[in-house]
Amino acid sequence: MEAPAQTHIARRDPETVMRLSRLGSFHQCRLSFMRQLTRRLARENWSFSRPVFDIDENGVGRVVYTAQGPEHAYSLVAFAHDLPPEKRSDRVIADAWDATFALFDGVPTKEDVDRLSQNVPLQEAGRVSESELSLSRANRSVRLWKHVVDALASGQQPDLEQIYQVGYLMRTTAVYGSGKFGASDRENIADRPETQAPFQAEMLSVYLTRTFVRDLVQHMANIKGGAKTAELDSNIARWLGIGNSTGLGMAPFLVNHPVLLNNWIIAREEAIARVRSIEFASATEAQHFRDVFERSKLSVSWWTSEHPIQIEKLAKLREDLDKITAYLTQDDLTRDYPWNRMVEWSEDALSEEGQELVASQILEPYADLVDDLGIQMANKNMDVFYIDGSMSVDELRSTLKAQFGWALDKDWTVQEHCARAWYVSEEKLEPRLGERFEEPIEEYEQPLAPARDAARAYAALAGWDGDKRVAEFLLQHPEHRHTVRRVQIRPVAPYGEIQDNTISCDIMPIDMLRCKLSFFGATHFDPRSDRWVRICMYSGAPYPEELSIENADQWVYPELPA
Repeated sequence: MEAPAQTHIARRDPETVMRLSRLGSFHQCRLSFMRQLTRRLARENWSFSRPVFDIDENGVGRVVYTAQGPEHAYSLVAFAHDLPPEKRSDRVIADAWDATFALFDGVPTKEDVDRLSQNVPLQEAGRVSESELSLSRANRSVRLWKHVVDALASGQQPDLEQIYQVGYLMRTTAVYGSGKFGASDRENIADRPETQAPFQAEMLSVYLTRTFVRDLVQHMANIKGGAKTAELDSNIARWLGIGNSTGLGMAPFLVNHPVLLNNWIIAREEAIARVRSIEFASATEAQHFRDVFERSKLSVSWWTSEHPIQIEKLAKLREDLDKITAYLTQDDLTRDYPWNRMVEWSEDALSEEGQELVASQILEPYADLVDDLGIQMANKNMDVFYIDGSMSVDELRSTLKAQFGWALDKDWTVQEHCARAWYVSEEKLEPRLGERFEEPIEEYEQPLAPARDAARAYAALAGWDGDKRVAEFLLQHPEHRHTVRRVQIRPVAPYGEIQDNTISCDIMPIDMLRCKLSFFGATHFDPRSDRWVRICMYSGAPYPEELSIENADQWVYPELPA
C-alpha cells in the first residue's frame, strides 16, 4: 500500500502527546531504532564473524565480533573480567564491570585491540579515539547467570520461566557515543545509509554484545561441565536479551534536544495519522493486527515491576487488554476507518498505557505506509539555530503565551511548583535532580525548566513597547536567550517541548526515561525509583547467524505456544 498523498486524520495535538504521563506510557513500535537496525541488517544481507575469541578458564579475555555491510564494517571489541561480587554495581560511580566494550569503525588490528585493552576497561578513566563509535560496559544478572551456567554444565537446559522473568544475563549500565571520551563524533558517520537513523551504531553495539554474552555463558558452562555440557537451545537463547540500567543522565537529553525529540515524536504521530486515515483495511491487515495483539498479551504477562507506580500501571494495562479483547470480538477491523475508530474508542475506554499500546500496534500491518518515516527521525540540520533578533516584542509575547500559556499563571515562588533543581554532579559530571529547599544546589541549577523560564521571560517583557525588537530586549535581559531560542524553534519542532513542569514536587523523571527508551525499542520497563529504570533490549531477536528477512522485524512479539 502506498502512503496517501494527504492524511485525512490529523496528527494528535502536541498539548495532548507531550504530557509527561503520556510520554511515560509509550511502547516500542515499527519505528523503534532496534527494529530499524535488524530490518536493515537482514535486507542488506550483512555478514557476521568472530575473528577473535580469547577467553580463559576464569572468564577473562578479549573477543572481537565483526559485522560487514555493503560498504562498511563495524566490530565490537569486548573485554571480559573476573569481577569480585563486592565490586559489582550499576551505579555510575562504579569503576569496574563484568565486561566492557567498544564499537570499532572497521576491522581492528591486533595493535588496535591492544590499545583498547588499556583503555576500554577503565571506561571514563580511559580514552578512546575517532576509530571508536561507542564505549559501553555491562554487569551480570548474578542469579540467572549462575542458573544458566549450572544447568548447561550438568547437561540440562535452563528454566525458561526464570529467563522470562529476568530477560537477560547481562545489563549495560551505559552505552556512550557521539564524541564522549574521545570517540568519533556522530557527524563522521551521519551520512552513511546504515547510520542515518538515530542511535544505529549504539544499537548495533548492543546487538553484538548480546551475542558475546551468549557465547561467554556457553564458554563458562563448557569449562565447568566438560564433555557432559549441553549446548544452549537456540529457542531459549532467543529470549535472553540485554538488560539496561538507566538513570537521570538520560532525562535531560529530551529537554536539551528539542528538534531531535520533535523528529522522533512527529514521525510516530505521522505514522499513527496515516494508519488512522485508512478507510478500509483488508482482512489480512486486520488479522495481522489481531495476531500481534495476541502475542503482545503474552509479553505483557511476563512484564513485572517492583515499583508501586508501575505495578498500578501494569494492573490497568492488563484490564485494558481485556477491554481490547472484548472490542475485537465486536469489530472486524476492515471498514469505516477501523483504526481511527479504535483509537478514538481507546481514548475513552483505556488508560494511557493502553491507549499508547493501541497507537503503536495499529502500525504493525503497514510497513509500506510507515517504515519510510524512520530515516526522518535524525536531526540532519546540524547548523546552530540562530535567534531572530528582528522579531517584535509583541510577537514574542504572543508566541510565549501560545506555547506556554499553561505555565504563565503559575506562582513559581510556591515551593510545590519549583521544589526540584537539576544540576551536574562534580564527581561524575552526570545530571542530578535535587531538592531546591533542602540542599544548597540552586546556584548550580541547569536550564532544564523551560516552563518556569518561559514564565520569567514573559514577566520580564511587561512594560516593553510591543514594536521593539527582541534583540533590544535580550541586550538588557541576556538571561532569557535560551527561552527565546526555544520559542523560535517551536514552529519547526511542534513536538519538541514537554508540556509539563520539570521541576515540580511530583515530577517523575522516569517518564522521560521511558519515552526515550521506547524509541530505542526497549520493553518490560521496571522502575526502581522515580529516577532510574531497568529495561530489556533485543529479547526475542534472532542472533546474527539466524537473521533473515522473515524474522528480522516482529521478533519483539513472542510466538504463541502451538
